[in-house]
Amino acid sequence: MSIDEGPGWSGMYARLKAGLTRTATVLSSGLTGLLTKQRLDAETIQALEEALIRADLGTDLARRLSAEIAEGRYDAEISEREIRKHLATAIARVMQPSARPFVVDAARKPFVVLVAGVNGTGKTTTIGKLAHKLVGEGKKVTLAAGDTFRAAAVEQLKIWGERAGAQVIARAAGADAAGVAFEALEKARSENADVLLIDTAGRLQNKAGLMAELQKVARVLKKLDPDAPHAVLLVLDATTGQNAISQVEAFRAAVPLTGLVMTKLDGTAKGGILVALADRFALPIHFIGVGESIGDLQVFDAPSFAKALTGA
Repeated sequence: MSIDEGPGWSGMYARLKAGLTRTATVLSSGLTGLLTKQRLDAETIQALEEALIRADLGTDLARRLSAEIAEGRYDAEISEREIRKHLATAIARVMQPSARPFVVDAARKPFVVLVAGVNGTGKTTTIGKLAHKLVGEGKKVTLAAGDTFRAAAVEQLKIWGERAGAQVIARAAGADAAGVAFEALEKARSENADVLLIDTAGRLQNKAGLMAELQKVARVLKKLDPDAPHAVLLVLDATTGQNAISQVEAFRAAVPLTGLVMTKLDGTAKGGILVALADRFALPIHFIGVGESIGDLQVFDAPSFAKALTGA
């Protein structure tokens, strides 16, 4: 889908553009005023590369994209607007393989989704927003409060469950997370739920014990359904920048990641990290968060993201 297609798409794009303002400003500041000679010279290409690095695309990708923009255009007359347009096209090309929608397989009932991530990425909020979206599509959803380390997370999930119209399975703080997940799957099965979303405790990617617990949750689910979890989503915080790369590597080594969700793109100038993740891992990017409201969890679309990122 292009950015001009679909009902309500202009409003969604407007929110995306507003959410990516900080990153777009970083790129703009690297370009504005450089093209006084109206030629794409070595100085302009270097400045473009530096602007991309500041936006957290990473050194190698920034160099490749700058070289791609320069190819066939070096020392040619070109406007800033044209550079933005070409850059947006190049970024969209990098990201398009990752623009794969989140799909619930109706043949797997309930469709079990394990949601993981480090502390503070917005996992519980993301689960709540996703539950709201799925219920709005007519699906029966059950939520499992597997973040048993934080009583606040359990309460937060209960609030989201009430808002979304989804049942929440929870135990007291400190309970065994794998036990909660097992009980929730039993309950979801017995009540013919379409989807089970399982929250997990925030964990640092360098803590082996916490990673082992995440693996245990996945293992216990297989006692009831050998194919569960059917999806494993990693929620990433855009404000962490390049550290998101090591998070993907660590979680992918622990559990079979099937997709990414990037939150807090509206709170950072490092939105380019999502381009770097797409380039490096080619994992599906299902959703991006550009604000606090329910509607700000948007389905990822490569062309619209690239255009908003570059201000094209």
